[in-house]
Amino acid sequence: MKAMHLMILAVAFSSVTASIASAHSTTQRVDRRQYAQHLRIREGMRSGQLTPGERARLRSGQAHVRRVERRAWRDGAFNRAERRHLERMQDRQSRRIARLKHNHRSI
Repeated sequence: MKAMHLMILAVAFSSVTASIASAHSTTQRVDRRQYAQHLRIREGMRSGQLTPGERARLRSGQAHVRRVERRAWRDGAFNRAERRHLERMQDRQSRRIARLKHNHRSI
């Protein structure tokens, strides 16, 4: 009986550990992408491709993505729907960065 309890405990522990590890890799991907987009915005400002107003708009969008990510983690889990929603937000933000960097406006 004791062996059975240990076996159940081991299986439960491994499944929890696996779900935490997969969630952690998801946030690493989100965080890396956020950082890359931040660098793109900063590079656009330095090169003169982005005006101060465009930069402010893009930074506001990045802050919104971070807020949504924090809200998704409030319940302690990062489910598939939340991840998809966040990735779509990042896709839109990436397109905005590209569009504003290449709209032929400069400082």
